[in-house]
Amino acid sequence: MLAGKVVVVTGAGHGIGEALSRRFAAEGAKVVLADLDASAVHRVAGELGGLAVPGDAATEAGVSRLVGAAIGQYGRIDVFCANAGVAHAGGPEASEEDWARAWEVNVMAHVRAARAVLPHWLDNGGGHFLATVSAAGLLTMLGSAPYAVSKHGALAFAEWLAVTYADRGITVQALCPQGVRTNMLAETGETGQLLLAEGAIDPEQVADLVLESFADKRFLILPHPEVAEYYALRASDPAKWHGGMRKLQRRLDGD
Repeated sequence: MLAGKVVVVTGAGHGIGEALSRRFAAEGAKVVLADLDASAVHRVAGELGGLAVPGDAATEAGVSRLVGAAIGQYGRIDVFCANAGVAHAGGPEASEEDWARAWEVNVMAHVRAARAVLPHWLDNGGGHFLATVSAAGLLTMLGSAPYAVSKHGALAFAEWLAVTYADRGITVQALCPQGVRTNMLAETGETGQLLLAEGAIDPEQVADLVLESFADKRFLILPHPEVAEYYALRASDPAKWHGGMRKLQRRLDGD
């Protein structure tokens, strides 16, 4: 399915991005990998025979450079995985810088990637956009308003892309895992351990499900199936959902 395809992955130096890159390469894809961590992305690309493009894929210049490098090297892009993400703790009191960075990386990076690849795909009959969103985009994330809010934005943008371009040959999917054993989870500290650690899965499990989901083109990719139940409860009985979340918040508060 991916043999000979050109796949771009952002945030490819670690975690889910690295696992996706390895899985795609194992299927015969030509991988173009981006990450702020230059040494990490060069390491992964070197091991996979891929093209490393270190830099900030959240900026317009960074996205332009990444897309230009991929097309310059291989002549096309078949799949773009907007996977890079950041998680900042706090609520309204979080700094302006943290709120801005969450919006830039978790939302605008996807917007800028789509802006760069859509003309190419529309001219060439189609393409595939994978947005790493998080279950926080369907639900919320206690302890991190910037993450929860920006991930809701990422999901909204992915859904808009999906319904707007599906009939023009473009597949859009939203990857919404809950806890995954990555550096990001480790950095969430006590909050992440309480909320996510027990059911956390390995990045390789996420990558396997993504590949499986490519075949049926489902919009929501849910590595934790229970998230669908939580999402349904949130929609059908908000009071009950909020009650459960408030109970968790009280545990975080030590009450």
